[in-house]
Amino acid sequence: MRTKEFLSKLEHDRIVHAIREAEAKTSGQIRVYIQRGKLIIDPLTAAQKKFHRLRMHKTPDRNAVLILVAPRAHRFAVVGDKAIHEKCGEKFWQGLVDGMRAHFRNEKFSQALVEAIEEIRKVMAAHFPKTRAARNELSDKTVGKEKND
Repeated sequence: MRTKEFLSKLEHDRIVHAIREAEAKTSGQIRVYIQRGKLIIDPLTAAQKKFHRLRMHKTPDRNAVLILVAPRAHRFAVVGDKAIHEKCGEKFWQGLVDGMRAHFRNEKFSQALVEAIEEIRKVMAAHFPKTRAARNELSDKTVGKEKND
């Protein structure tokens, strides 16, 4: 699927709302990144690299999560920083990916992202509740790579 077509099918406001709702209950940060163009490496590797390029590893509690979607490659990955990964473990991430995959197969892209964000929120809120000092450090909007980036 072409990236432009994928983006036209996303309910951006719904996704941003889900991110804001999640971040209202936790000190954690969540971002969704849409990879434009071809994906020439493994999606998990791409997500890990993008996680660092977006400086998501710089959050004070090391509890940021990135969802990377590469529509043209029909691939996606979810990456959590050190602290959140230690709290939820590999089984959580695999369950999240499995749930997203089922929705993606049925072209329910927004539903896949919103449900994943809600599941991430539950884990984050349990282990990293919102504090007075917590602030929104990263944009809640979906971000994407330009073809020549």
